[in-house]
Amino acid sequence: MDKATLIQTHRRIKPFIHKTPVLTSQLLDDIAGCSLYFKCENFQKMGAFKMRGAANAIASLTHEEREKGVVTHSSGNFAQAVALAARRLNVKAYIVMPENAPQVKKEAVRAYQGEIIECASTAEAREETAERIKNETGATFLHPSNQDEVILGNSTAAIELLQERPDLDIILAPVGGGGLIAGTALAAHYFGNDCKVIGGEPFEADDAYRSLQSGKIERNTTTNTVADGLRTYLGDRNFPIIQKYVDRIIRVDEEEIISAMKLIWERMKIIIEPSCAVPFAAVLREKEKFKSKKIGIILSGGNVDVTKLPF
Repeated sequence: MDKATLIQTHRRIKPFIHKTPVLTSQLLDDIAGCSLYFKCENFQKMGAFKMRGAANAIASLTHEEREKGVVTHSSGNFAQAVALAARRLNVKAYIVMPENAPQVKKEAVRAYQGEIIECASTAEAREETAERIKNETGATFLHPSNQDEVILGNSTAAIELLQERPDLDIILAPVGGGGLIAGTALAAHYFGNDCKVIGGEPFEADDAYRSLQSGKIERNTTTNTVADGLRTYLGDRNFPIIQKYVDRIIRVDEEEIISAMKLIWERMKIIIEPSCAVPFAAVLREKEKFKSKKIGIILSGGNVDVTKLPF
């Protein structure tokens, strides 16, 4: 994945995505003790950065592959992203969703004309069902975070951020399945000016932090975190990129996540989901290390059930 590939990817997906704004807040700068630049992927089509990876993965398919459609398994944002990107590119989308996935997310997928196949709410059931559909239909499987095309698509958020703010010292992104942080790290490596990348992760789902410590992909035994988008684990495509280009991962507790989320809602007047607040919480946790620096933060998405806010 070289610089030319990243440039080509950005060019390929431009017709299918929003160039999201970079917002600032003097008040949050004062609280954090540094200059913060928020890349607002909560304003992305379907409400999250996932649209970038999905659009690139589908746009990269051959004509023959497009004819047979795509299949993925996801309970949330990637499901919506694949359904919407597939509709834009006239491709059939099969979306495997656990039966206990939020009704609002199922409705969004149906609104984008994705065909939902429900399964039991286990990782095994999701993978087995997607594999069965792939075999029955010939559809191409798209992984939410552990696929080169998805990682490359995700890199474009940080590319745009660096085009606007080439002087950033550090970019922070949340770490779930690893697709966003890997893409962000590639963008910083090729387009940044000695710009470091740091991940934010909940203590309650700190598999990526432990993976960097041990040198192999670790799993979580429990994922009792409000940051529901970060409960997944890394994959063999994104982990080597993370090992090579991510400086470190800062862990935060649940109260810190909720407090950071509330601050952004109140002070910036924008809707973000809990997973989004994790990198900002990481900055607040380690203020001394970020003092007076220029910090980019990827706000990964804003698809939140407003009837179930954590604050």
